[in-house]
Amino acid sequence: MNDQMLQFARTTLKNGLSQLPEAYQLMFKRMYSHANLELPIDEVVELVPEEKLDWAMQQVERSLSKLSA
Repeated sequence: MNDQMLQFARTTLKNGLSQLPEAYQLMFKRMYSHANLELPIDEVVELVPEEKLDWAMQQVERSLSKLSA
């Protein structure tokens, strides 16, 4: 994935996560930063491996859809 796409994915994740309740953000932290749950959510997003960004974006998108339904 090129740098522009990586940046887009991480920015999209950060924006989506900022709209979710804290409990959802904590679950995201447990999945992607289980060793350090104290990290700010933006830092956790930066740690998500490139190969997991698509899945993470799908998870956040589904969570946002679930909350708006």
